[in-house]
Amino acid sequence: MSGTDQDELELFRQMLEQSARAVVFTGAGISTESGIPDFRGPQGLWTKGGKSTNFDEWLASDEVRQRAWARRFTGDRVMEGAEPNKGHLAVAKLVVDGKVSAIITQNIDNLHQDSGVPAEKVIELHGNSSYAKCLTCQTRYEMADLEEQFKRIAHIDPCSRCGGIVKTATISFGQAMPLDEMERAQEHTLACDLFIVLGSSLVVYPAAGFPELAKRTGAKLVIVNDQETPLDPVADLVINRKIGPTMSFVVGIN
Repeated sequence: MSGTDQDELELFRQMLEQSARAVVFTGAGISTESGIPDFRGPQGLWTKGGKSTNFDEWLASDEVRQRAWARRFTGDRVMEGAEPNKGHLAVAKLVVDGKVSAIITQNIDNLHQDSGVPAEKVIELHGNSSYAKCLTCQTRYEMADLEEQFKRIAHIDPCSRCGGIVKTATISFGQAMPLDEMERAQEHTLACDLFIVLGSSLVVYPAAGFPELAKRTGAKLVIVNDQETPLDPVADLVINRKIGPTMSFVVGIN
């Protein structure tokens, strides 16, 4: 580690020590060390031409929905087998110790909860892929039960309670952002004195507006990402290093 790198990490540690109420904002980059591909890095899904179905198209066609379920249950299952890495564990320690009031995440992989963070401390802007919900009555469906149904009849039925459409509990392209989560994220952002971005390209709005809001309202802004972001020029500290080793050092865990 160079002297410059050491200085950056020590400064980050000092900023955390001096903070009374920090918020962590995570993007896909924190989970790449768990084996989950990111979106806009050199090997990212967008970089390689990945495409997601638009929400309106998904709503309009049962055929499109069933193809999506088929991909879910027969395609790449890397997210389901992933485990929290050192970055997640370091963030979890900050939450448990009371240093971080909330985690605002763009991720859908449930790894913050798997790392020991109470679910109520995780604000999921883009939902969660580990379960499904009825879009009408919000009844929750477990993925194991849906997969069993799909393997049995090659189809996911409408909601057993109200007949509504059952969908993975994620926010698709073209789908409205969840209002409750957006409001909670704004409340925590306005109340924080340190806003820490881990592994986000900060190009997807409205989510990327939260670090901007934090900076405008007087909080310190730290960005840890292996690629440049549009907010680097206004950040108080930018660290272009891997998140796991960086956070492990700063938080003081092995």
